[in-house]
Amino acid sequence: MMQTYAYAALAFSAFTSATILPGTSEAAFAAFLYQYPKQLYGAWFCAALFNGLGSMISYWLGRLLPDKKRPSEKVLRHLERWGVWSLLLAWVPIIGDALPIAAGWLRLNWFKCLIILLIGKALRYGAIAWGLVYLV
Repeated sequence: MMQTYAYAALAFSAFTSATILPGTSEAAFAAFLYQYPKQLYGAWFCAALFNGLGSMISYWLGRLLPDKKRPSEKVLRHLERWGVWSLLLAWVPIIGDALPIAAGWLRLNWFKCLIILLIGKALRYGAIAWGLVYLV
């Protein structure tokens, strides 16, 4: 039963950390793995999924921003082609929270954004897990 609460706490921390709210999902992830080292893949999946979903909340908040000063269609086409890949860096402190908001404001395809965000978050937590398992 305690493991269920630990998963819930990890999911909550990962979700809120990806929004404009402050959070420390890396510490929660590391603490979870310290407590439950055999749950590496479950923790990795949980943290990546909920962190990615939290970034999608930021994306949808960006869609609510005023549409008055949108870039030209040429710029939008370029961003639709290459801009979504910048979301792989949505985990970077400070600028990372702004990237999904900007993607929403620019009306980038939500499904592509979701996939790229989930990939980026999975890579991030995978690197943290690898560091904890093999370097510590």
